[in-house]
Amino acid sequence: MTTTVDLVPGVVTTREALKATYGCGTFQGIEPAEKAGMVFVFSDPSAGEEYGYTFDGRAEDDEYGPLYLYTGAGAKGDQKPSGRNGSLLTAADKGREIHLFVADGKVPGGGAMRQRYIGQMVLDPVNAYDVRRAPGRDGVMRNVLVFRFRPAPGTTPAWTEGDRQPAATVSGFQITDPLFTAAEPVVLPAQNSTKVKKTEQHNTPETVADITAGQRKVLRREGELVTAFVEHLAVAGHTTHSFQFTVKGEAGTLTPDLYDATDHALYEAKGLTTRANVRMAIGQLFDYRRRVPNRDELRLAVLLPSEPTEDMKELLAELGMGLVYRTDDGFAGWPLSAA
Repeated sequence: MTTTVDLVPGVVTTREALKATYGCGTFQGIEPAEKAGMVFVFSDPSAGEEYGYTFDGRAEDDEYGPLYLYTGAGAKGDQKPSGRNGSLLTAADKGREIHLFVADGKVPGGGAMRQRYIGQMVLDPVNAYDVRRAPGRDGVMRNVLVFRFRPAPGTTPAWTEGDRQPAATVSGFQITDPLFTAAEPVVLPAQNSTKVKKTEQHNTPETVADITAGQRKVLRREGELVTAFVEHLAVAGHTTHSFQFTVKGEAGTLTPDLYDATDHALYEAKGLTTRANVRMAIGQLFDYRRRVPNRDELRLAVLLPSEPTEDMKELLAELGMGLVYRTDDGFAGWPLSAA
């Protein structure tokens, strides 16, 4: 008897049944089904915790709506945006749909894991993935790719409170590369309603679909700004990196933009020189400062793409924060003053 699985959010099935219907594999977390024009993603946060992962799960909604994070493929060594991970990044270009499942206990009387279908997803159009630090199967710390999924337009995801990211059990930090790299923005794929039975309409995915090119440009501008400043510091003989902070009782991580180890200075970069962006940077820096080793001697500075208003300069000065901004011939405000 042929098994058929209709992809309706909330349906519980098995990998074997999905293989019989769509032709995908049954062992990996990311399984392309080329003939069906799909890529299946299987999330199992409990399996990730075995190797120190705490990234998988429903994250806090942001201004663009719901968000699900998923750690990419590769059990040892740095994960790369190729192979199975690349199948997610190229899915839109190839016209393939991404379908997310979450482990839902074992089949009664057997060892196979049940899979609950969450729904059709798309990669975040502005930032497809973040790079985080986590131990591999061999216990060695490495870079992992944490993909950022949004519900596809018209999808009402079948996630529950139990699908939220697990909270960190301890507070701590890892040293990371400066956060000046970001995944290439992706384009939302055209929806194919013949393969997915849609439920009631959901209003948040359309918010993601309406993200403007301007917001992508801001992300790029911020990345380019940090990249240029890192190069500027390297020429001056400075060593730079960043941090990945975990906070006990909270899900996710905190990740500053840049730490100058030579100057013991922490920078938060913004892609726009506006009051709102400067105020956001100030709040982030004060939060990060509480977690940096030797924080009493730490210097804080805001990194901007252009000169801010006099009032913003005065605000930063009153708070004892440095200000560095890009000019035609370098960076004004650097080196930071001794005060």
